[in-house]
Amino acid sequence: MSFINVAPDFVAAAASDLAGIGTAISDANVAAAAPTTTILAAGADEVSAAIAALFGNHAQQYQALSAQAAAFHDRFVQALRAAAGSYGAAEAANASPLQTLENDVLGAINAPTQALLGRPLIGNGANGTAPGQAGGAGGLLFGNGGNG
Repeated sequence: MSFINVAPDFVAAAASDLAGIGTAISDANVAAAAPTTTILAAGADEVSAAIAALFGNHAQQYQALSAQAAAFHDRFVQALRAAAGSYGAAEAANASPLQTLENDVLGAINAPTQALLGRPLIGNGANGTAPGQAGGAGGLLFGNGGNG
């Protein structure tokens, strides 16, 4: 059986951090686009023109690949944000029924000893309500007494 521990807040924070990184990279690519794709030839000869065209072609290919990487990055950030929301919704949906089930099971286990001895078999005691008042007794088998 696999157990996965996910903190939706951390996933959402990671998605925000990644979005900021993506924005910084995108801004750098935009700033570098014009100077790298339109390279002037160093001289008036054919070799200089061919080398400038070659470097300009490489820069255009880089910009195309960079655009694809940025699109992938955006989809990844969207997936992380959706995952954070999904985990949060799943936790909220499952917390209430499980808490109710736990309370029902503990109630069934503790009912006989609570009726006979005035304290539960399993569970923590209630905290004292007034200053200086002792807390309630904990469970006979398992549990801590309440704070006083």
